[in-house]
Amino acid sequence: MKKRILFVCLGNICRSPLAEALFTKEISLRGREKEFEVDSCGTNGFHNGEQADPRTRANALKHGVEVTSISRQLTVGDLHDFDHIITMARDVYNGVLPYANTPALRSKLECWEVPDPWYGGDEGFEKVFHIIDSKVKNLLEKV
Repeated sequence: MKKRILFVCLGNICRSPLAEALFTKEISLRGREKEFEVDSCGTNGFHNGEQADPRTRANALKHGVEVTSISRQLTVGDLHDFDHIITMARDVYNGVLPYANTPALRSKLECWEVPDPWYGGDEGFEKVFHIIDSKVKNLLEKV
């Protein structure tokens, strides 16, 4: 049975699609694609149907990673369908927590502290790339 991993940020155009792409790359490098299903989403639907932010995609490509996900909003069903739900910041975690209304659902949640690069320059996207890259490697060792 596949382990289902969901990465969540605010709009699903910067941090969570990058985490999805980096985790997917990592499992591919280790030949573990058949063990996982990976997705990402946002707590809001402002960017539903859009590609990731061009700055996220460009920075990732610079490191040989293609970010291909299309933005979508988190659903209550996601909390039931995924085994691990990784939020990219405390405010995102706090936005998801009310929907995780049982101990079993809350146990699926994990909060990473990844700064939002949206308002920063290229250096912010580079910093976020390295933070998430490190965290997905650690996550793969845990799951």
